Amino acid sequence: MFISSENSPPCFKDFTLVMPAVAVGNVGQLSVDLIVSTLNMSRVGYMHTDCLIPMTGNNPYATSNENAEELHTPAEVYMAAELKLAVLQIRAPIIQSKSKKFRQLLVSWIKSSGFSRAVVLSSSQAYQRDDQQMKGIPLRYLLTPSLLKDSEDALKELSWREMERVSAYLGLTDANTEPRLYVPGGGITKGLYTDSCAEDVPLAVLILFCSEGDNIPDAFTLVNHLNDWLHLLDDPSQKPNKWKIPTSWNLLFGSGIPPALF
Repeated sequence: MFISSENSPPCFKDFTLVMPAVAVGNVGQLSVDLIVSTLNMSRVGYMHTDCLIPMTGNNPYATSNENAEELHTPAEVYMAAELKLAVLQIRAPIIQSKSKKFRQLLVSWIKSSGFSRAVVLSSSQAYQRDDQQMKGIPLRYLLTPSLLKDSEDALKELSWREMERVSAYLGLTDANTEPRLYVPGGGITKGLYTDSCAEDVPLAVLILFCSEGDNIPDAFTLVNHLNDWLHLLDDPSQKPNKWKIPTSWNLLFGSGIPPALF
């Protein structure tokens, strides 16, 4: 359930929603961090649900001592009204037994809010790619039928490839078995896409093949691909690091080795 932090709930009619899937390397979440920080988006509410591991922390996008101590929750909504853009940032793992319930919550909210389209930023294990998935750039997309007509041509102009269906057993071909959609390490990606197809939700999924480790470069890759499509920034390639890195990234790998040890 979405709870507004303002007196009058925001209107998301005809907005684009961008959200991450909690997936391998947290690439989607890191990409959303860059979007919120760079566009200086305003927090307008949060998702109240028992499907996420409960947690709280300081403001990940703090710009001064005054707002550094603001408390933030596992699933928050940000908005840039001038761009007709909303972002849902998910910071906590989904409780496995409540994955379906969480997907249903998201689909219901997207439909009731009147978003013109939703874009899920996700990732998948690079080492589990099929041979055909080794071709081209490590980005793949999925479109639900209700978004296919409006967006397929634009994505093909970018030379993006649709996520390939693979055999049920990788490396083996069975004439009696239809290829399936397989997103290893993608969390709720496949389920959310399938639910959105069934509910006629205009949803796109961008998937980056990657491995666990330092996934900051992967986040820049994914958010730049997204920008090629949605044009959130004029031209991020003209100026390296035009994406603004949030202060919370300083703590991604801990605070370093204490000098007192030596």
